[in-house]
Amino acid sequence: MQGDSDFCSYTKAVEHLGDRWMLLILREVGLHGPIGFNALVDSLPGVSRSVLARRLRKLEIMGLIARAPSVRGQPAPYRMAPAGIQLAPTLISLNEWAQRWVPEDPEAANHDPDVITFWLTLRADPACLPERPAVLVFDTGDRHVPQQWLVLERGSAASLCLEDPLLPDERYVYVEAGPDALFPIARGLRDWTAAVADRSVRLFGDPGLIRELPTWFLPIASPTASEPVPALSAV
Repeated sequence: MQGDSDFCSYTKAVEHLGDRWMLLILREVGLHGPIGFNALVDSLPGVSRSVLARRLRKLEIMGLIARAPSVRGQPAPYRMAPAGIQLAPTLISLNEWAQRWVPEDPEAANHDPDVITFWLTLRADPACLPERPAVLVFDTGDRHVPQQWLVLERGSAASLCLEDPLLPDERYVYVEAGPDALFPIARGLRDWTAAVADRSVRLFGDPGLIRELPTWFLPIASPTASEPVPALSAV
């Protein structure tokens, strides 16, 4: 029967793709591919290298991703294969549905603070980033959270690094804030300017970069017209 066949196919799809990392990996490869293994590690906070390697291999076997041709002996990056390209509209629809209907859970940030910086990479607007690379360095006050560096450069997707990119000192902005303060910014519910104004977020670094910082990210989902918008300044 056709109904039974459809059910079996759907069940197989859920079994293959229904874990925490498979759809996230496909999203990263679809948006930023061809992309290398190390770049995928940086863009997926919390994934171990061994788990990522197993998921990538499974996605290759399924025909969703493939290795792009290697260049000058460098490891071959990953790109979407035909089956993955056909899945792309479904991934986009799932993302739009989640943004509209899935309730926000601030506790997720407390349980897994790395997710905040991941969300911030998604809100960075490549067209509005600084022409010269700049780095946001986050201090949430939790010594158990690994240090992270968010590298921002115009025309490129925001890159989350677990090692210092070693840019000149004047290209760094240091962000001091707890997960509760960063959560609404990362989810597009509050802007940087308001958070700095009430000192729930403290910024240190070059005053020019600090003034520009709010413009690097997409506008908030529901801005409040009555809220004053003071200029940012270094603390």
